Amino acid sequence: MGKQRNKKRITSKIDELPEQLRLQVDLMLADTSNTYVEISQFLKTAGYEISKSSICRYAARTNTAMQRLKEAQLQTDKLVKVIKENPEADYTEAAIMMTMNGLVNRMATAEEEFDLMPLDKAGRLIASLSRTKVYKDRVRQDMRRKAELAFAEMEAEILKVIKQDADSAEKLKEILEKAKERMVQDD
Repeated sequence: MGKQRNKKRITSKIDELPEQLRLQVDLMLADTSNTYVEISQFLKTAGYEISKSSICRYAARTNTAMQRLKEAQLQTDKLVKVIKENPEADYTEAAIMMTMNGLVNRMATAEEEFDLMPLDKAGRLIASLSRTKVYKDRVRQDMRRKAELAFAEMEAEILKVIKQDADSAEKLKEILEKAKERMVQDD
């Protein structure tokens, strides 16, 4: 197998421009009436030879970064709003969901990384995911057994109390059966 190349941070000629000139390019890119050719010509008059394709790649990269920042800001704003409306709530679930959303988005755009992943690492990842599934199934079965045991004990205790009224005992047993079925249903 060939040697895997190390990923390096992407830089372009535009990133190497003086700060003031790069900011001017960013402003020109923000104004959609400017074409990449016009921006390239502007840079040429400033003494920098940068092609329209380089400008296009820089614009795409900065737009992607800006979009990620906007999405993160929106998620943060939503979380802050929920916190203000429900100060006693547990926010760990919301934080987990935000993190999971970010990871899923990362995985959805990681085709190249998966293509470059060594087979042994992919195998370990698959095994890890399988173990997680088995663990989840075991926890679900354990919760089901505990719920069934708790309902059986509760039914026995209640039946002891209302033993003298057979109709009430039968109705209560039906209610408990329905509750148990709902409790142990799969999601």
